[in-house]
Amino acid sequence: MDSQATKAGNPPSGGSRSSHKLRGDYSAISPDYSVEQPFEHYTDVEHDRWRRLYGHQMALMPRYAANEFVASIERLDVAGGIPDFQRINQMLGTLTGFKIIAVPGLIPDEKFFEHLANRRFPITWWIREESELDYLEEPDVFHDFFGHVPLLAHPVFADYMVEYGKAGPGAARMNAIPLLSRLYWYTIEFGLIDTAEGLRAFGAGILSSKGETIYSIDSDAPNRIRFDLERVLNTEFRIDAYQETYFVIDSFEQMFAETHKPFAPLYARLQQQTPHSANAILPGDSVIHRGTGARV
Repeated sequence: MDSQATKAGNPPSGGSRSSHKLRGDYSAISPDYSVEQPFEHYTDVEHDRWRRLYGHQMALMPRYAANEFVASIERLDVAGGIPDFQRINQMLGTLTGFKIIAVPGLIPDEKFFEHLANRRFPITWWIREESELDYLEEPDVFHDFFGHVPLLAHPVFADYMVEYGKAGPGAARMNAIPLLSRLYWYTIEFGLIDTAEGLRAFGAGILSSKGETIYSIDSDAPNRIRFDLERVLNTEFRIDAYQETYFVIDSFEQMFAETHKPFAPLYARLQQQTPHSANAILPGDSVIHRGTGARV
């Protein structure tokens, strides 16, 4: 993985665990795992690091990102340094009723679901070190904000996030969090959308990584398959390399409509099956591009 790659986001049943000691300070968290954003304590060096990360990624956005993402990130006006969450919340509140809350890092699944269901998105408040510009073990403020926050200003996408959060407890009761986490992974973190201009990225794990932004659209290596809910729920994913398969939605409206299907029968059926590998192509797939499978 190359420039600005990170282990993506906070996907349930995977996002709340880590193979290494988490760096965030969890000693002063509220019961919901939130903390105050220490905005006044960011240094000039940290703001400069944000500006460079932001500038590098924004240079790619017109070519590779969904138009809705580009319009929203420009509206948020965060080129100058690490954003003040209070200012952003005034804008999001007017647009979609969402707010972002500062957290020290990865949080438990049940708290994550609760926040989403109540139109709150947790954002890690600290920024990566200079030595971590190319790779980061866990999400920082740049990944969380740049990747996730712009589409929280889009009404349909924001509603999708709420419905996803509401789906969490039901999945937990059926021991189906691993299945639901695949929906998060293949849409919120690594989703592509078909547009009049061609395929574009909207997933946070893509758009906060220079390398995967280019790879997801331009590379011949990965599969690109049209979105199908059951297919996504039953497909494993990679957390240690660029994705071997991307699922492509037609619109955010289509993606939102999928959250209103009854998930319980899907969980019950799929839990009896072996999940598909991350690089599989199935006979019933609507394949946009069959990847070469070359490893990156």
